Amino acid sequence: MSTLAENKKARFDYEILDTYEAGITLSGQEVKSVRAGRANLVGSFVAIKPDGAFLLNAQIPPYQPKNAPTDYDPARTRKLLLNQQELKFLLGKSKEGGLTVVPLSLYNKGRHIKVAIALARHKKKSDKRDTIKKREFQREKRGALKRG
Repeated sequence: MSTLAENKKARFDYEILDTYEAGITLSGQEVKSVRAGRANLVGSFVAIKPDGAFLLNAQIPPYQPKNAPTDYDPARTRKLLLNQQELKFLLGKSKEGGLTVVPLSLYNKGRHIKVAIALARHKKKSDKRDTIKKREFQREKRGALKRG
C-alpha cells in the first residue's frame, strides 16, 4: 500500500476524529496521472449529500496534456464510493455544527485507488500554535539525542 498523494494541511488545520476508506471514480487517464504522483489534495474537501459523497477541488491533471479531451477539467467533482451505513453516518455528522469531512490521502490498495477521508473539527489558532510547539520540541529532542 503506497501513498500517492497526501493532504498535509488537513492534519494541521483540523483535529481528526475518525477516518474512513472510500473508493473513487476516476477515468483511465486520471488513474495513470494519480499513479504517476501528480494528484494534489490541498484545498480539497468532501461534500456529503443524500445521493452520495463527492470529492471537490482535488487537482488531477491529465496524464498526457496534449492528448487530453478538450473539455477535461482537472478539478472536476469525483464521486466517492462508500457503503450506505457510512454515508448515512457521515451525512448526519456533517450536519452537526463544527464538523466537516476532509480527504487525507490517495493510496493504492491492491490494484484499486482509495481515498482516506476523515471526520474532522477545525482547530483554533491556539491549537495550531500548540502543534507547532510540540513539533519544535520533538525536533530539538532528536537533535539533542544525536549530539549526546
